[in-house]
Amino acid sequence: MNVDNTVAIIPFSPTYKEAVKILNLEWLQKHFRVEPKDEIVLSDPQGQIIDKGGMIFYAKYKDEIVGTVSLIKIDSTTFELSKMGVTDTAQGLGIGKKLILHCFDIAEAKGIEKLILYSNRKLLSAIHLYEKFGFIEIPLEDGVYERADIKMEKIIL
Repeated sequence: MNVDNTVAIIPFSPTYKEAVKILNLEWLQKHFRVEPKDEIVLSDPQGQIIDKGGMIFYAKYKDEIVGTVSLIKIDSTTFELSKMGVTDTAQGLGIGKKLILHCFDIAEAKGIEKLILYSNRKLLSAIHLYEKFGFIEIPLEDGVYERADIKMEKIIL
């Protein structure tokens, strides 16, 4: 099956705001724990991400939202690639790859110079995916996420 013909990446819509929370909680509860910062952002994606200049995208597959990713504004040229999750039933369809490539396209179009992300080294497939797309490890500051033990960046422009 060619996933490119069946997966659409669509922008944030209040209609699907719960999908951001559901997909991310599914992932967080499976691998880590939900931190207070997560609860705040996931309970109000419009106010915490969109209204602060960020963006949220969804992966829609067979009329269902199966994935999500956010670009959280740090400053005018730097955004955090964050809150990326793909439901277990849609794993292996290349949806994470499509979401990242969409973020690169958006970053280029909007003149964003750098994307950063925080992750955990135990998530080997995620780290491999990020490296494959040109993210490199940079020093990690304290106190961003308890679960983060690696920070990576990709220069876009």
